[in-house]
Amino acid sequence: MLLGRLGIPFAVVPSDIPEEHPPGPPSSAVTAVALAKARATAWRLAAPRPGSTQPEPPLVVLGADTEVVLDGRLLGKPRDAAHAFEMLRELRGRSHEVVTAVATVEVPVGPGAWREETACVVSRVAMALYSDEDIERYVRTGEPLDKAGAYAVQGLGGRLVDRVDGCLTAVVGLPLETTRGLLERAGVL
Repeated sequence: MLLGRLGIPFAVVPSDIPEEHPPGPPSSAVTAVALAKARATAWRLAAPRPGSTQPEPPLVVLGADTEVVLDGRLLGKPRDAAHAFEMLRELRGRSHEVVTAVATVEVPVGPGAWREETACVVSRVAMALYSDEDIERYVRTGEPLDKAGAYAVQGLGGRLVDRVDGCLTAVVGLPLETTRGLLERAGVL
């Protein structure tokens, strides 16, 4: 997991919110979802525990969202294998943007305002001229079915990518340098 590279202890807590992007520019839409994920998890973690008389220690919740943007349109995750095939065929031989937003929500002990900060990183990815057979083989692995744009650059889908211009870890799903900055300002690092 990418966050482990920063050398801090963490726990993965799913936000359990739908990844529905509001209308507007892709960077704003992706940032809104990252912040919604962080807020939802922060609210759940900050709720008083039954039988507890001690306040929970301050915590920082990190949320992220990554989307593939082609011709100004968010591709999202494929509905099924056929949709993954269509997405990968549409991306073939073309460049697109990968937009990754990160949000931190700091929950203080006791009354006080929660502090929030967001950042967004846009990278450009050029896809190779792969064949329909390459797409079929990749889709059969199951890897593209829960990935934005139907590919994982860090996995088998990396074979379909010609080059990444920008932040590779953002394309994977968490821009480490940007995340480090957010966590430093939140007092975690």
